[in-house]
Amino acid sequence: MFNTFKTERYRTGGAELFVRRSGVGQPVVFLHGFPQTSAMWHHVGPSLVEHFEVICPDLRGYGRSSKPPTDEQHTPYSKREMANDIAELMRLLGHERYSVVGHDRGARVAHRLALDHPQHVERLCVMDIVPTLHMFDHADQAFATGYYHWFFLIQGKGMPEHMIGADPEYYLRMKLGQWSAPDAVFAPEALAEYIEWFSKPETIHAACEDYRAAAGVDLAHDRADRQRRISAPLLALWGDKGFVHRTYDVLKVWRDYADEVSGKALSSGHFLPEEDPQGVIEALRSFLNS
Repeated sequence: MFNTFKTERYRTGGAELFVRRSGVGQPVVFLHGFPQTSAMWHHVGPSLVEHFEVICPDLRGYGRSSKPPTDEQHTPYSKREMANDIAELMRLLGHERYSVVGHDRGARVAHRLALDHPQHVERLCVMDIVPTLHMFDHADQAFATGYYHWFFLIQGKGMPEHMIGADPEYYLRMKLGQWSAPDAVFAPEALAEYIEWFSKPETIHAACEDYRAAAGVDLAHDRADRQRRISAPLLALWGDKGFVHRTYDVLKVWRDYADEVSGKALSSGHFLPEEDPQGVIEALRSFLNS
């Protein structure tokens, strides 16, 4: 994986980020989701380096990036702080304008980045999500069943950390299996990296803090900014075999949050970059070059 990529570390205001980077041309930063690392871009990133500078960090709290101490409001794991990490990383790399591609939690960071730093975000691609605020405000039994982990991971007193920590590999494999299409196959090298880093207690705790922030401080930020709209062109991609496809009119929802929205479903479950990498690559090439 990532044979042409160099690995680097960059210190932002609140974290130290591990980064994979390669390519020349327009800069594009790729943000992974839960419970993964930047290894999830191992198909997509190398396929774009001929025409783009591809930058794949591990989000704070995940993989090889640092796990900052938290507070009672879980503010260090707010999407605002995670987005600030990416804005600072790109500044350190010398990029004033760049495109952002995010999957799952990374797409939620990308959404916040486009709101808080609109002057820097050229184009925005979000994969297999609708906005956090919309999902909480329209929660029902189907949502609570399909996304039970949103409510499990936010529980306090270390309960989810303890339960996941009893067998983290089982939990990770279960989530990958639940959310992907029945025929999905994950690269052994990527899966080994997910297991290695998610098995660490500090990573499990940080991931729980990510979700706790989403149910608290992130919602406060989202409600305060509800009348602000994403000005960058937005591409929404989602899997036609997943919960998001079954539950939401994805483009309609995003058009309530952004000015210029396009997108489509791809033939996959939740993990589009690994289940349908060619579909993702073709969609990104068209979108980023338009």
